[in-house]
Amino acid sequence: MSRYAKLTSRLIGVWFVLALTLSALHLLENAPNRPPLPLGLAALTPVLVFVAWFAASSGFREFVLSLSPRALTLVQSWRVAGFAFVALAAYRILPNTFALPAGYGDMAIGLTAPLVALTLASPGHRGSFLLWQALGMIDLVTAVSLGTLSGVIDPHGILMSPIMVLPLSMVPCFAVPLLLILHIVCVAQALRWRARAVPSSGTSVAVPAV
Repeated sequence: MSRYAKLTSRLIGVWFVLALTLSALHLLENAPNRPPLPLGLAALTPVLVFVAWFAASSGFREFVLSLSPRALTLVQSWRVAGFAFVALAAYRILPNTFALPAGYGDMAIGLTAPLVALTLASPGHRGSFLLWQALGMIDLVTAVSLGTLSGVIDPHGILMSPIMVLPLSMVPCFAVPLLLILHIVCVAQALRWRARAVPSSGTSVAVPAV
């Protein structure tokens, strides 16, 4: 377990430096009249790599599933920073079609994350926990999709150019995929939970599936 913990920490560090380098070298930018496909690819690739590794390696899968769902959910609290997108839209730096859904969605998830982590991250609240995780994933996927298609939705509107350069570029190419991966891990953990009936009391006690 400790081996995977160290390896995962190092890989996240390398990923952060790589994303920072790509942004600093302006390799995530493209023509203003085209969708930001390089940025979309940077956001999607880490998630695909994680899913492939999770599916292929039983040791890594065991390590991931041993992580605390409460701690992983609490990390989502950082998404209250989504208010920055709303502010940038108000100053006409980012288009409303992207910034408002992404900003308000992130704020909603970030504000509710502590409550979910403290009260719902347990087998007894499996359904509610899965629903919240699904909403968080939908918010992230929607934000990336709207950011990629913003120019198509409103060809004559405000450009997505600021999201392609530092510091905003770190959001789609590092923060978004990392938070999406944490959602995926929590969903995988919750799907292993089940309820076991206790005949003597007539009630159900939720326990992790084995």
